Amino acid sequence: MRHRISEFLIGLLFGLGLMISGMTDPGKVLGFLDLAGLWDPSLAFVMGGAVAVGVFGFAFARKLTQSFLGDAMHMPSARHIDRRLVIGSSMFGIGWGLAGFCPGPALVSAAAGHPKALGFVAAMLVGMWLFEMLERVARSRRA
Repeated sequence: MRHRISEFLIGLLFGLGLMISGMTDPGKVLGFLDLAGLWDPSLAFVMGGAVAVGVFGFAFARKLTQSFLGDAMHMPSARHIDRRLVIGSSMFGIGWGLAGFCPGPALVSAAAGHPKALGFVAAMLVGMWLFEMLERVARSRRA
């Protein structure tokens, strides 16, 4: 139970950070992505801060064998760029550019009851389900 409370509080802190930074406002996100128009560079600082925290966080985490909550650490091991990564990241970027949401901020906005975010999260869940179904088909063909 203590783990669930910690996870909830960490998620709450993350969501609050997304709200304060403006990442839950699709207009602000689309303004950041509009390089040819009225570009809003403020989210570059948010992303830069996130990357800086991530670099130090991953460097620290690589030395650990278990998380702060006691679970085993599973660090990513893939180091190559393949077709699946390029296609997936392209789809992510296109979706972000069209809707002004990425998954984390969309969940925060959906929880706040924003209709556009609710639609985005529904579409995201359908996409995740579809990916899993296609993966199962591909695995069964390889077996």
